[in-house]
Amino acid sequence: MHPASSQMPANALKRPPKLYRYAPRAELERSLQFGEFRLQPPSGPVRGQGFLTLSLASAWDTSLFAGLGNTDCCLVIHDAEQFGERIHRAAQRLLPSWAGIDAAISYGTPSPLGEVFTRARQQASDKEWLFAWRPTQQALVNKAVTITIGSIESIAELRHKS
Repeated sequence: MHPASSQMPANALKRPPKLYRYAPRAELERSLQFGEFRLQPPSGPVRGQGFLTLSLASAWDTSLFAGLGNTDCCLVIHDAEQFGERIHRAAQRLLPSWAGIDAAISYGTPSPLGEVFTRARQQASDKEWLFAWRPTQQALVNKAVTITIGSIESIAELRHKS
């Protein structure tokens, strides 16, 4: 669900036209064919405690392959709006008492959406767009879940590293 009102700049709230997921090809083939995506707690000791997240990029950038281990492929999502709505619906079915939001990461400045949407200025080249869910009641979250939104072949494609 998109934030309707916030202290964030409008461009941080409007989904970009395309989204990009950099990962190993085998993982992305499952995402394209079945719509499988893993929601997981954010990395880092404190950041985003109690959240499950899905991170994508808002731009095609070959340098993003380098920092992600054995990443050799990119899932290019051509319809970010449809994708976002499907992701939130699937998460709502699996996590009915959770609230979801997605927005651009704020680099070097605290995000009004909280620590989970804030990164160091040095990470700005990541151009991260984050989907995040938090339980509406106090809960300890420490394990990832996989959601399925069905095939996204009509709105996405795989692009190899080269």
